[in-house]
Amino acid sequence: MNLQRENFIMVRKLAVVTVLMFAFGYALVPLYKAICEMTGINVLALGEQALKGVDPALPANTQVDTSRTITVEFDANSRGPWDFKPGQRSVEVHPGELTTVMYEFQNIQNRRMSAQAIPSYAPQQASAHFNKLECFCFNQYTLEPGEKKSWPVAFVIDPKLSKDVKTITLSYTFFEVGGKTPAAPVASAPHWISKGAGS
Repeated sequence: MNLQRENFIMVRKLAVVTVLMFAFGYALVPLYKAICEMTGINVLALGEQALKGVDPALPANTQVDTSRTITVEFDANSRGPWDFKPGQRSVEVHPGELTTVMYEFQNIQNRRMSAQAIPSYAPQQASAHFNKLECFCFNQYTLEPGEKKSWPVAFVIDPKLSKDVKTITLSYTFFEVGGKTPAAPVASAPHWISKGAGS
C-alpha cells in the first residue's frame, strides 16, 4: 500500500514538473523578447525582419517627414547612339524616405562599348540634400552589341532641404568612356520637356 502511495506521489510530482517545463518553454519566447528589448540586443526582431524580406542591416527610418511631399522628376540625355531612359518620369516622396527607381539602357550599336553617367540636379541647391545610396552613375559599364540593362537609383532626400523646394529634377547624361567627357547638362529645362514629353 505504501508502495502504491509513493508511486502516486511520484507521478503527481512528475506531472507537475512536466506542466512547469511546458509553461516555461511557452513563456520563453516572449520572455526572451522582453530581455532583448531591455538590453537593446534585438536578435529575434532581426530574424523576423529577414524572414519578411527586410534587410536587417538597414535601421528603421525614423526621420521621414510625412508632412511634406516632394515631386522628383527623372530625365535622361544620351551622348551617343544608344537608348537611355528612366523607367518612370516622376515619383512623389517624403523627405527622409528611401526610394528606388530604375533607368533603362540598351546598346543599339553593333560593337561593344563602355559608358558612364553624370548626374545633375535642378534646382542646384537640391544637390547637397539628394543622397544617393546606390546609383549606376558610381561605375563604368561595358555592354555588348544589343545588350539591355536596367539599373537602380536608391536615394533619400534630406529633410533639411528648404521647404520652398517642391520639385527636384534628377538628370543623367550617359556618355561613352574614352571620348571627351561632356559637361554636366543644365537641368532647369529637362530634355524630355524641351522636346516634348512623348520624345
